[in-house]
Amino acid sequence: MRSFDFAPLHRSTIGFDQIANLMDRVLANDVAQPSYPPYNIEKLNDDSYRITIAVAGFGEADLSVEVREKSLIVSARKADEDADKNYLYRGIATRAFERRFHLADHVQVTGAAHADGMLHIELERQVPEALKPRQIQIASNVSAIEKDVIDASAVN
Repeated sequence: MRSFDFAPLHRSTIGFDQIANLMDRVLANDVAQPSYPPYNIEKLNDDSYRITIAVAGFGEADLSVEVREKSLIVSARKADEDADKNYLYRGIATRAFERRFHLADHVQVTGAAHADGMLHIELERQVPEALKPRQIQIASNVSAIEKDVIDASAVN
């Protein structure tokens, strides 16, 4: 695997250290990422997403969905109720798991539903009004703009 040095990024930028830290986390976790349980990430529209996780064998009481420090943490722990059963073959995995998803700024979890062995988690990007683009009205009266201009010779 190739490693990247983000030191030049830290030397020449201010406030972008989160991006370098995110890249370090992704590259470090890329090799050790477990494949259980399988999941899909859907983009429903420009600001809406859905994560679907296959959680066959788990009930709603066994599942936990939590948002902590810009991370969505989905975990499951099955109670040991099958101790008295004698399986000839056990192909349905109900082992405990924890799956983490790092959320971008302004992405909020809006809901979760469990149906037919699938856990659906709805996410939405909710950009504050102050950060949304806004249209600037163009004035036809030039004198309205000139009052904001200061004459350099008057200041000196």
